[in-house]
Amino acid sequence: MRGIQSLNGIDRRTLLPTLALLPALPGTLITAAAQAGAPGGLLPSWSDGPAKQAIFDFVRATTEQSSPTYVAPDDRIAVFDQDGTLWVEQPTYAQVAYCLDRVPAVVAKKPELRIVDPFKTVLSGNREAMEELSLEDLETILAATLTGMTVEAFQSEVSNWLETARHPRWNRPYTELSFQPMQEVLRYLQSNAFKTYIVTGGGQDFVRVYAAKTYGIPPEQVVGTAGTTKFGYGQDGKPLLTKEPKLLLNDDKAGKAEGIHFMIGRRPLAAFGNSIGDREMLEYTCAGRGARLAMLVLHDDAAREYAYGPAAGLPDGKIGTFTPELYEEAREQGWTVISMKNDWNRVFAFEA
Repeated sequence: MRGIQSLNGIDRRTLLPTLALLPALPGTLITAAAQAGAPGGLLPSWSDGPAKQAIFDFVRATTEQSSPTYVAPDDRIAVFDQDGTLWVEQPTYAQVAYCLDRVPAVVAKKPELRIVDPFKTVLSGNREAMEELSLEDLETILAATLTGMTVEAFQSEVSNWLETARHPRWNRPYTELSFQPMQEVLRYLQSNAFKTYIVTGGGQDFVRVYAAKTYGIPPEQVVGTAGTTKFGYGQDGKPLLTKEPKLLLNDDKAGKAEGIHFMIGRRPLAAFGNSIGDREMLEYTCAGRGARLAMLVLHDDAAREYAYGPAAGLPDGKIGTFTPELYEEAREQGWTVISMKNDWNRVFAFEA
């Protein structure tokens, strides 16, 4: 994918490694929406059709002991991309929004940055100007907002941000913008002894802050782009970890398959994605023997969420790119393309 030099056109593989160098906070609670059962039958937010049936068929094929493709519980692994697959990724990634929101705090500590771009542009609040920030500009912002933070400082900053930040379209916390149909798939697989993992191109430790509360997935089951940390001692003599500006794992495209082996050590049976960043993860999953499930979310519902592709004649969303070539590969390989418009009768838990 060609590199795009504006905020809404960031090359995912180039930017996300820079986002990643972040420490983690283990979550412990599951949201009320995630705890709730599935009234009206299994997967109630899914419309009846091939996509919903493919999930049922896969679970039956892998969990019924009489099935020739039965899989023991210890080997039941399912992986999920996050941005655009489990929650909203437009108009920009939540993690990018976090870093931009951190700029005022950075400038407060270093007032000389107030008159220097790109900080000056971000402080202006001019959204059009911010959308024209180059990748180099964003890397400067990320380095200034993240470099040298301790694990504890990062945990506190992200937790506080999640409590106050609101999505510009729905004016709701980002953690309320997870897709209800995918929440139901997570619960359904977990109830059938599948261990569910998030495998994201975003910062591993950023997602670990809220994964348990939002998705019911503990931090040790989050695989993402990650940087190294450095052990040291604080002024009080206690040991601590600080973020190092050195990339450990670029968990996007081929890096997703590599990250799965590195962090999980088992080939998944099921993989869910939504973009070209997930292609290799789905290919790796389906290269194994026995029953496999590969699904891609197509964002084709501008009324309830967003419409972008450019597959199926949809606009090019720049981030979360679903190309015609990926659509054709899905058709050839037997992967299921989920139409948000047609396969989901409900997108968010807060919908009436």
